[in-house]
Amino acid sequence: MTIELPQYGLKAYALLFAKHGTNGLFWQSELDWIVSSSMKKKIFSLLLRYGWISKHPSGKYSCTNPIDAIKGLMEFRVPKILLNSTKPYAFTKNSAIELWSDYSYTLRGIEKSPYFIKVLEKDLKYWKKFFNKNEIPNYICSGSTIGEYIILMPVKSLTFDEKDGLKVDTLKETMKCARSNDIYEYAAEYMRKKYGET
Repeated sequence: MTIELPQYGLKAYALLFAKHGTNGLFWQSELDWIVSSSMKKKIFSLLLRYGWISKHPSGKYSCTNPIDAIKGLMEFRVPKILLNSTKPYAFTKNSAIELWSDYSYTLRGIEKSPYFIKVLEKDLKYWKKFFNKNEIPNYICSGSTIGEYIILMPVKSLTFDEKDGLKVDTLKETMKCARSNDIYEYAAEYMRKKYGET
């Protein structure tokens, strides 16, 4: 998994990759004459944490293959990240239909991968901070970007079930949503056959 780099990090990676490729090893001192000591530590910490370089037992570093780094930007991370949350949430709308239909219906692609998540209004600040910390673009009620992003749906109260370890709208609520639009017809039929009428 890699995460998008700010411009200074990308430039540092480009310099290190141009000089060493993926097979060459280098020390942090590689940047001594270019940036201050504190900035050098920040750059290496960023590149390591975001998956653009690897640290070897010798203390030296090597660059991740740029093809792997770029592909890693498009990996699906949200479900795994949500396992670390401490506040209640529920996948809703299309995202709930995906989960309850065992992904027989999906709107997800590497180009555009929205997740619709209900959260309590009082916890909105927590969720913005949570997703920002994990470098996941997030919006309230609507928004869009390339790759994975979150649409937060603030509510006053929250009920949910668990499916595959994730909190999701109840099956009854999800079935009602699936029946509301012909686009979800296959998923609604799949859920009806698997779970019965709700």
